[in-house]
Amino acid sequence: MSADQVDALVIFGATGDLAKLETFPALVGLVERGVLDVPVMGVAKSGWRVEQFRDYAAASLKLNNMDPTTPAAVKMLDLLKYVDGDLDDPQTYQWMKNELGDGAKKILFYLEVPPFLFGRIAEGISGVGLAAGSRVMVEKPFGNDLASALALNDTIHKFFPEESVYRVDHWLGLDPVESLMFARFANSIIEPLLNRNYVRSIQITMAEAFDVADRGSFYDKTGAIKDVIQNHMLQVLATVLADPPDGSGLDSWISSKARLIGAIRPLAAGDVVKGQYDGYLSVDGVAAGSKTETFAAVRLTADTWRWDGVPIVIRAGKCLSVTATDVFIDFKQPPRDVFALGDVLTSNMLRFRVWPESQAALTLVGKKPGGGWAPEVQDLNFSQHPGADMRPYDRLIGAALGGERWLFAQQDTVEAAWRVVDPILGEVGPLPTYPRGSWGPDAAALLPAGETWYNPVT
Repeated sequence: MSADQVDALVIFGATGDLAKLETFPALVGLVERGVLDVPVMGVAKSGWRVEQFRDYAAASLKLNNMDPTTPAAVKMLDLLKYVDGDLDDPQTYQWMKNELGDGAKKILFYLEVPPFLFGRIAEGISGVGLAAGSRVMVEKPFGNDLASALALNDTIHKFFPEESVYRVDHWLGLDPVESLMFARFANSIIEPLLNRNYVRSIQITMAEAFDVADRGSFYDKTGAIKDVIQNHMLQVLATVLADPPDGSGLDSWISSKARLIGAIRPLAAGDVVKGQYDGYLSVDGVAAGSKTETFAAVRLTADTWRWDGVPIVIRAGKCLSVTATDVFIDFKQPPRDVFALGDVLTSNMLRFRVWPESQAALTLVGKKPGGGWAPEVQDLNFSQHPGADMRPYDRLIGAALGGERWLFAQQDTVEAAWRVVDPILGEVGPLPTYPRGSWGPDAAALLPAGETWYNPVT
């Protein structure tokens, strides 16, 4: 066990949907890997006792097709404690402290609650003397725009220093995203080519074939830009573009990504195309005449030496043709057309699939057999994996338990990302509708001349 390991894990909002769908299954994985062997306390206001809380956790495992009678599951359930109380009542935090006992000095507090409760909970933890030396792990959204993110940071920092704050973006816990970083820095053939001298353009597409389902009320207050571009997609972009970690190791990686996102110019109205899928306005919870986008494409510029002048575009949307997230790195064409191929001269391309499986493919151009110089394009594929080796929250909670911050977002990264998207939030630009199963509204205007969108294929 790491010397930086905590004495206890306390989960606020432990009777909610996130705990049911993700947290309890992840805790079993942590126990199985020997990472979790400390008390796990749930704090909520459900009128429960610890027996009901354990029953809820066992039901969560069954919901996730996990057997609650396995040794790891039984041990996880046995680690559970529970405190029932109002989060506005200081007595709740005193009960929590009493239940933890004198041996709990370094605690990971996981706030699975809406952001407006962050400050109240942090104050309650501090009020019973448990903030010093402990960590706080908070879920997105970390603010709804730049101003609210700044205010939320100020609130958290009254009680926890920045180095004790672990901001969750579950995409950073996805195995394929880690694989993308690994491919960059474990292969000398790739990293030297990732710069303005060789790269023609970069595209990222996050396509979802499904609609908002029963999340209409939540999604209508959010939209595609806040839901996935400001956080998930900018983090993926930074994983592709950021400079390598320095000699201090992976802990420097979050600073490298922060510098990259900080170098992206704020977007303007001409840099975005929005859209809304047919039928969105009839979804339960969606306001009449809603102007919330379910599709957004943006054109970005990174003002760095490495990426100066390289066109970067990102698009994300629901009810598109497939469910897949791909990164396309298009390399420049050779400086001379030696074989007189003319318009059929094809560039090389490096593609990373980061959802739902892990895959890397390099497009190479060869000669077709026979006479002449007809080109033949083929992909060299790295092994494709149908799923991750562990759940994202298994990886993220495990990292926070051990004090590993590189899988989390820094304050400056969050603020920089909001600065990028702030100017295009709300009713900026037209909002055309698009058919379900399409690739969204026409966003070709965001692309460099002569280029087209690369559509993920499943």
